[in-house]
Amino acid sequence: MTRLSDFPITTRWPAAHPECIQLYSLNTPNGVKASIMLEETGLAYEPHLVDIMKDESHTAEFLALNPNGKIPAIIDPDGPGGEPLALFESGAILLYLADKTGQFIPADAARRWETIQWVFFQMASIGPIFGQLGFFNKFAGKSYEDKRPLQRYVDESKRLLGVLDVRLEGRRWIMGDDYTIADIATLGWVNNLITFYEARELVKFDTFANVTAWLDRGLARPAVQRGLLIPSRA
Repeated sequence: MTRLSDFPITTRWPAAHPECIQLYSLNTPNGVKASIMLEETGLAYEPHLVDIMKDESHTAEFLALNPNGKIPAIIDPDGPGGEPLALFESGAILLYLADKTGQFIPADAARRWETIQWVFFQMASIGPIFGQLGFFNKFAGKSYEDKRPLQRYVDESKRLLGVLDVRLEGRRWIMGDDYTIADIATLGWVNNLITFYEARELVKFDTFANVTAWLDRGLARPAVQRGLLIPSRA
């Protein structure tokens, strides 16, 4: 039988509560998907700060859990069949926790797949594009003389916000009345775009009335507020 202590990552980040889900993360837009979901479901978990600015996600111990060297990752000591399960990729973690708890994903097969497609929309489009906009607007790319890359990601970010805005017309949440993993996947990225990436005016965010109202509703949820800070650097 596999034990939690068999995972090399536990030597660097020891588990004080080995019976709980172990979260290895940082409160980035990808990282908070896992922490918000864990807060929303009420599952017992233990967060471990993996400081990507100190390259901790590329240590041998972390790479043994996620060979791609990205946060978040989890180990559930009570996985399928009662065996520990290690998972990386934030979308996979959301789907796993939704299925484990029966929360935040519709039971109806058609609506389940509709929800999953919007999770993939975030994973494939919103995350990569918003991340590139952040690079060119705030980080090293800001000093590039050629502003065409920045404009390309501004335009594409506005287009994606438009897609989301149309989807939210007449809906409280991406799936209508039901708050789901599609919202959990997307809230952190949209919030990050206009706060940490400082792109609110750049993408004319306030012209997307449905998105702004949806974001306000999401940020009003106590579990979202807690999850956005877990695990944060001191």
